[in-house]
Amino acid sequence: MEIIAYTTPGCFYCDQLKELFNRANVNYDTVMIETDQQKNQFRLDFPNALGFPFVIIDGEQYPGLVPVAKLFVEKGLVSSKQK
Repeated sequence: MEIIAYTTPGCFYCDQLKELFNRANVNYDTVMIETDQQKNQFRLDFPNALGFPFVIIDGEQYPGLVPVAKLFVEKGLVSSKQK
């Protein structure tokens, strides 16, 4: 599974996404978007992205934490049950 996560500094949902990846024990690459130039390029590259985190898994785009969490539950990588 090839995962690229676009994140920003201080983003609560980005931190939760990374925690989800760790729980699922999956490898991922992070692209930190910090500067205005990076943000502008991101908007050009992904015009349908509404915010962060923004994740690409095996070429499929997932806008945000919740869609990725749902995918991981469906694939059995994490459980939706709380401990």
